Amino acid sequence: MAKIKLNQRALATTAVLTCLIFLVQVLMTNMASAERLLKDKEPEASAEKEMSPGYIVKVLHFLFQGGKSSYEPVWPDMKFDWRIVVGTIVGFLGAALGSVGGVGGGGIFVPMLTLIIGFDPKSSTAISKCMIMGAAGATVYYNLRLRHPTLDMPLIDYDLTLLFQPMLMLGISIGVSFSVMFADWMVTVLLIILFIGTSTKALFKGIDTWKKETMMRKDAAKQLESESKPEDGAEEDYKPLPSGPVVLPDDEVPLRENIYWKEVALLFYVWAGFLVVQIVQTYFPTCSVTYWILNSLQVPIAASVTLFEAICLCKGTRVIASKGKEITNWKLHQILLYCSCGIIAGMVGGLLGLGGGFILGPLFLELGIPPQVASATSTFAMAFSSSMSVVEYYLLNRFPVPYAAYFALVATISAFVGQHVVRKIIAFLGRASLIIFILALTIFVSAVSLGGVGIANMVEKLENEEYMGFENLCQQS
Repeated sequence: MAKIKLNQRALATTAVLTCLIFLVQVLMTNMASAERLLKDKEPEASAEKEMSPGYIVKVLHFLFQGGKSSYEPVWPDMKFDWRIVVGTIVGFLGAALGSVGGVGGGGIFVPMLTLIIGFDPKSSTAISKCMIMGAAGATVYYNLRLRHPTLDMPLIDYDLTLLFQPMLMLGISIGVSFSVMFADWMVTVLLIILFIGTSTKALFKGIDTWKKETMMRKDAAKQLESESKPEDGAEEDYKPLPSGPVVLPDDEVPLRENIYWKEVALLFYVWAGFLVVQIVQTYFPTCSVTYWILNSLQVPIAASVTLFEAICLCKGTRVIASKGKEITNWKLHQILLYCSCGIIAGMVGGLLGLGGGFILGPLFLELGIPPQVASATSTFAMAFSSSMSVVEYYLLNRFPVPYAAYFALVATISAFVGQHVVRKIIAFLGRASLIIFILALTIFVSAVSLGGVGIANMVEKLENEEYMGFENLCQQS
């Protein structure tokens, strides 16, 4: 009897447990169904809010998406049509203005190549560098025959070039890499802010120079009038006063008298060192340890020449003679600041496809350098940096050679014509401030044109929901 009772209890317990398990399953099923119904009824915004990451995470995810790239090169076929004709005219005018102002004209070249010829923005940047190289080379050849407007020295200030050219080339090398990584909208924002600021600064400088020239002309006219009255009644011929505002045509001399071979050798040392580094690193995988070691060698190459010039300026063994009577000994912190400006000019120049003169030109004017010397010196520095950029872009296969050669030739011819015509006008009017106004105009036109193209591309990509973040430098060819 005891066994029967135990069996009955076990059966009862088993039955109770079975019922409980069944009830739990039913409840779980109902709860799951109810949860699905509630989720279906919840607003979509609430669900997105629960599942979406934080705002910062969103931004980082937008800017850095592995393996994604919106860059697709667009190289139109080279054929004679209205695009070539209009592009040639715009490029000719841009090179003429840019060579005179000492800014290269890249702010006009890039929109022309993008909107008229039909290249993608990054290919336009690379071809723009080829045009800047051609215009800068022609301008340097023209300027090497000219003397300083008031001093017995070349028009090009070699000491100023030694201080800025290595830093400009170092910045260009960094900027070219950034141009591969940065999205177009980032470049556009940087461009608009920088160009409007520099063009405004140059405009005010031009107005101030114009006023000074006007005062000098009046003073010279009064002095000439008072001295032109002969005491004995005899008439004499008088020449314009050397200190007057009349800008005489620059005397042309043989090239050998205007070339300082020691300084030029140092500049070519920097150029050749960068060229060797750029060529050798192509034989190693991008972003490998050897690749970055080779890249870092550019720093001591550039710093050695700039440091040599900086020490000489601090000790007083070298001076920026083109300032004339306003020669001053620069302090170390001033030199560091100016070198930083040179690096920034190069970075932005390599990033935007410009020459860097849009920063160096206004900077030289602020240092008290005469407009003619500021334009010639910034162009001389750009001749080295732009040629190096062309080599880098060529190694990256970023432009078609036929198009680049044609537009470089157009820019070369235009630079010769622009230099000759504008300097004749300056000699006739006696207004060196005309160069500053051309500089301000070129920078402002560049800001409007490049900024407009960048904004249009940004709006188009937003409408097409394209990726607009950073691109992987290590995946570029």
